[in-house]
Formats: sequence, C-alpha cells, structure tokens
Amino acid sequence: MTTTSVNSRHLHAEAQAELDELAALPWMMRLTAICLIATGLGWVAGSFAGVPTWLPWLLYVVAFASGGWFPLGNAWESLRQREFDVNFLMIVAAIGAAAVGQPREGAILMFLFALSNTLETYAMGRTHRAVNALLEMAPDQATLIAADGTQQVVAVADLAIGDRVLVRPGERIPVDGIVRIGASSINEAAITGESVPVDKGAGSKVFAGTLNTTGALTIEVTVAVGDTTLARIIETVAEARSQKAKAQDFTDRVIGQYYAYAVVVMTLLAIAIPLLFLDWSVKTTLYRAMALMVVASPCALVISIPAAMLSAMANAARHGMLFKGGRYLEAAAKIKVVALDKTGTLTTGQLSVMQTVDLGQRPTEQWLIAAAAVEAFSEHPLAKAIVAHAQDQKLNVPTAVDFQSITGMGAQADVHGELVQVGRPRLWGEAVLAQAAKLEAQGATVIGVGTTEQAWGLIALADTIRPDAKQAIAALHAAGVERVVLLTGDNQAVAQHVASQIGIDDVRAELLPGDKAQIIEELQQRYGPVAMVGDGVNDAPALATAQLGVAMGVAGTDVAVQSADVLLLSDDLLKLAEALRLGRRTQRIVWQNIAFAGGVIVVLIASALFGNIALPLGVVGHEGSTLLVVANGLRLLRR
Repeated sequence: MTTTSVNSRHLHAEAQAELDELAALPWMMRLTAICLIATGLGWVAGSFAGVPTWLPWLLYVVAFASGGWFPLGNAWESLRQREFDVNFLMIVAAIGAAAVGQPREGAILMFLFALSNTLETYAMGRTHRAVNALLEMAPDQATLIAADGTQQVVAVADLAIGDRVLVRPGERIPVDGIVRIGASSINEAAITGESVPVDKGAGSKVFAGTLNTTGALTIEVTVAVGDTTLARIIETVAEARSQKAKAQDFTDRVIGQYYAYAVVVMTLLAIAIPLLFLDWSVKTTLYRAMALMVVASPCALVISIPAAMLSAMANAARHGMLFKGGRYLEAAAKIKVVALDKTGTLTTGQLSVMQTVDLGQRPTEQWLIAAAAVEAFSEHPLAKAIVAHAQDQKLNVPTAVDFQSITGMGAQADVHGELVQVGRPRLWGEAVLAQAAKLEAQGATVIGVGTTEQAWGLIALADTIRPDAKQAIAALHAAGVERVVLLTGDNQAVAQHVASQIGIDDVRAELLPGDKAQIIEELQQRYGPVAMVGDGVNDAPALATAQLGVAMGVAGTDVAVQSADVLLLSDDLLKLAEALRLGRRTQRIVWQNIAFAGGVIVVLIASALFGNIALPLGVVGHEGSTLLVVANGLRLLRR
C-alpha cells in the first residue's frame, strides 16, 4: 500500500467532513426561519395590551434557542480550548440585551447573526463544492478485461498495474494508463482545464477522470489507483486548504490571541467607566456596552482573507493550475522575474536526431549502437531521442551494465566490456568542442559519444519551440513581470537561438543543476521575487530555491512536482501568466476586504462610543460587512 493511497483516503475523509458540515445548511436555514418567526410573533405580541407578559418572553426564548443553536455549539468548543470567538461575543451581547429588558433587540441580534452564518456557509460552500467536484470525476467501477477476453465489472480500487480495462464512449476513464487498442477523442478538462478534446490512439497516455467521447478504448493500467494524476490533484488541493497565506496567519494569530480578549476588556471598561464616573443608568450602560461588543467583533476581518484565497484556489484548480497553499498565491502576486528551463518547458521536448558526425575512431553504426545502449537507462528527452533513432535505423542494441549518471555532464555504462560515455562534448576537450560549435550555431543540441580517452562521434539533435512560447513570454511581460530569464544546461548558441525567437530578456546556458539554484538566488537579490518554471529532475533544486516554484504538472517528473509550489497540469505556457495574474487579482481583493472590514469596524466602534447606535443597527452593519466581504472574495470564482 503506497503512502499516496493512504493520503488519498485521508483526504477523501477530509473532503467528506467538509461536505457533512455543508449538510448542516438545511438545518441552519430552518432554525434561522424559526428564529425570524418567533422574533416577529414576540414583537407583535408585546405590542398589544392585555397579552400576558410571559408570552412575548416565551417567544423570544424560542428565538434565542433557534438562532443560537449553532453559535452556542461553536462558542462552547472555543471555550473548551480557552479561547473567545465571535460566537461567544454575540451570545453574551444577546443575553445582555435581554438582561436589561430588551429581549426583542437580543432576539433580532440572534436572528441577524444566524442569517449571516447561514448565508456565509452557503456562499463559502460554493468554493468547497467547486473543489470537491474533483472527487466525483473518477468512476468507482471499471470494466476489467480478463486474460481469456471476458469482461467483468469490478471496483476501481481492486485494479492492479498491468490490468486492462474497457472504456466505452461517454464513460470516464477510471485509471491512469496507456491505450493498447482503439482510438478516440478524450476531454481532459478534469486534468488540464482545457475542454477541447485530444485525439488518443494506441500508445497514448490517458488519465483517470477524463471523458472518453467517441470510440471504445482498451487501456492498460500503469499507475496504482491511489497515485493517479487526479488523486495527486485532489491531494494537493486538500493540502492547500491547510496552508494558510502569511497574511491570514497574521490575522488569525492576532485576532485569535489578542483581539477577542481586547473586545471583552473594552466591553468591561464600557460598563465600569460610565457607572463609576458618568452617572449613567445600569440599563443604558449595559445596552451600549452590548452594542459595542457586537460592532467590535471581528467577523469580517477573520473571513476577509480565506474567502478570497479559497475562491481563487478553487478557480485555479478548475482551470488546470494547482496552488499548494494561499501563501503561494501571495508569492505569485509579487513576482518580478520568471526563470524558465528550456527543454520540455519552452520547447516540446520531442527531440529528434538531425545529423551524426563521425570522428574517425569507430564506424558510425557501432558508436550509435553503444550510445543507444547507454541512453536506454535514462529518461532524459535527449536520451529517448537517441534510443528512438537507433530503433528507426533497425540497429541491434545490446543491454549495457553498470550504468552511472555523470552529474550535469551525461552518463556512462559498460557496453561489451568497454566503458562508454555519452554526454556533453566538453568531456573530450577543445578539439571536439570546436566541431560541436559548428552544429550548435545551427541551433542544434550536440551530444558526444566515446570512451574516457577519445570521442567517437557527435549527435546533433533538434527540438521544437512550443507554438505558444512567444505569446506566453509577451503575456508574462503584460502581467507585470520585469524580466524573463532562460536557464538551461544546453550550450550558449542553442540557448541564444531559442531566446532570440521568443523574446527572452536574459540567457544563462551550460548550467549544472546547482548552478540554476545559485542563479535563482542571485536574481532574487538583484531584482526581487523570482518564479522558476521547469519539468525535470535537474530543475528540482532551482524550483525549491525560487520564491515560487512552478512545475509543468502532468508532463513533469515526480521530483519536480514535489519541489514546486504551483502545478500547471497542461503544457500550456499561457497558464503561467494566468496564474500570476490570478495572484495579483487575489492580492487586490484581499486588501480591499481588509480595508473595508477594518474601516467598518472603526466607524461602528466610534458610533458606539460617541453616539447612541441601536443594537439592531450595529448588528446590521456588522453582519452586512461580513457578507459583503465574502461576496467580494467569491468574485474570484469567476475566471
């Protein structure tokens, strides 16, 4: 059993707990309605002469009980943890109003507070439902094709790597795997956020949760059910909810530890000072103190940041961008420089051999076979291209032994008893570098083959720049990025050739993995916050060093995904600028919320201290500001 599968079940449980919380919404609505009716009847009953005095009080008690049911439970949980919260403050204020002979106003307070909580739960539920909808993307059952060709419907959880499943048109794919038989168009919106169907045939990768639209497919399971791309998305989103933004950490800490206590102290002073020094009546003093307690409560401030952050992350997840927490949305808003890897990020990573150069030491076919034998152990795009070229040439490639990676330079292995190296031309000195430079000037990536003593040949490979790369760089500049830097282990000539075609501002080439991380640090010291975008193992140190690490999610390696703070689930580079714009927009709305909520509290406190604000009016101002802050945050659910 994998760790990811355990985590996945845990995260499903967390999501279910949130759904259970939302399931209480109908009861919240019913109790709020009862509170309203009881308050109204109590008001009417108290207006007629001859009505027993106990009847309005009885109705107000019903209003208090129904409106305070959920707040009382929340207040009790906070008190058990030796904390005050807004629920406690509101209940005390309502009881205080009743104690000074104003049960109607206390009941109105409880109704407005219950109504606010109900509307807030409904509104925030939109954010949670948008994310929890991911849980429904993957089917629970699949059609298993047995070895004898018979078909059987089984639970997806019972599938194992190597099993084959049948997916009919209109069904969602239950697993990550490879198409073995059939062809179809697949809607991958659940994974990439792009609804345009993608054609798939034999050998194509497919992902759990995506929709098969046209033809029947036989798919071989290649990934454990708990480790699918969709499971990883759900896990990342669930973890993101617990990773608060720094601003939210600050407000939670200050409000949770200090502000609520300050409100209680302020209320006690508002009772003591008038009674001791201003000769106010007890009734007037307690009434105004309760009004002060209500308007000073920090509801709107507490909800101002999570309302925006959760909405933004839900929106991003729907469109193929996963932020691992609110703090990374904050970081996206501040990015000044974007550093990009070349292969697989700015280029397609689909390299092909365009030329071979024999250096006269061995026959071309012999050293190509040796190169393919060494590279068969590597997952690097260059290695895959060399192996594919050998296969195209119908070469008989042996199995090498004692494979070793030469960090940042290439690889070596024993081929027929001879140690063969495949890697950068610099492994063989200046003479080989001079010949490689001629090929590099044409925009090729050059790989050398030979022993430790002599080079046998050079392989020139060409990559294709992504069609949207130039547009993506322009979009980054338009989004407020001051400088775009290319970081690559490739040679300077190739890197400069790519940069000149797509509008890159700065080029750093021939880098080792550690060099990229060091350059990220230098860029951050010189220009400010840097985002690093990559998709390979050698990008992991730079991704971890940058203020914001961005991995091309589906195409990326597990190491890159784990090191990154943001995952782009498709290979669409335009998503990068979209993510930065979302971060900036979220930051603006957060500051709008904080300024508005804080301003309303200041005005209401001043009115309570120096005016004579009615308790219901204070509640309307307090709860109204909370609802407006939530509504403003929910704007981020829209693209």
